[in-house]
Amino acid sequence: MKNYIIFGASKGLGDAFSKGLPQAGDQVWIVSRTKPRSLDVADGIQRHWLEVDLSNKDHKKSMIGALQGKKIDVLIYNVGIWEKEGFEEHYDFEKDDPEEIANIIHVNLTSTITFIQSLLPSLRAAENGKIILIGSTAGLSNTNNSQVSFVASKFGLRGITNALREHVRKDGIAVTCINPGELAAEISFEEGAEKAIEMYEGTRIPVQDIVSIAKCIVSLSKVSCVKEINIPAITDLNA
Repeated sequence: MKNYIIFGASKGLGDAFSKGLPQAGDQVWIVSRTKPRSLDVADGIQRHWLEVDLSNKDHKKSMIGALQGKKIDVLIYNVGIWEKEGFEEHYDFEKDDPEEIANIIHVNLTSTITFIQSLLPSLRAAENGKIILIGSTAGLSNTNNSQVSFVASKFGLRGITNALREHVRKDGIAVTCINPGELAAEISFEEGAEKAIEMYEGTRIPVQDIVSIAKCIVSLSKVSCVKEINIPAITDLNA
């Protein structure tokens, strides 16, 4: 039996992780601001909701208190915000509000570092600990994305992954960064990959594909470490 903690699991890809990764008998702590629907799923998996706002330091303290003495086998950090209208054709970086820029960096980078830092003792208690950070193909070179703050944060996430891996290498904890392209996150896990493929005509990645990759990483022995996986849609010529 495994214990999971999944950040950003109230909807989309995070919700898919909470449903598709664990098996009956496993425990999952879901970290999110809004109540996850997966709490109502009767599949033999024990799910617990930790109501946390990543911008609130006091919430981190309450999370640590709730997990005191618990072993964590798998930590999945699936958090990311971006510029308002950042994916629209009319988006203009020069119109970004400096406060919005600071918040993007804080949530996507600073909170990532500090929350993972606080959970390392629980991960060290596991025999085969895994940390999986969900990045983006926007954080890779030559992807033609003009969202300066979002792109900077996703490049930074890869830096966090590399440095964190070195820090916990002595503990036998594997650290992986998965960089998906655009996801069909509006199509829920239980609706199936085929619906996502049909709706977006193969231009967006079904969440089931990312769950499958994460499941493979989790299943590996403690000898192996997958450093990074890039997974754009096959139609994405910029990734």
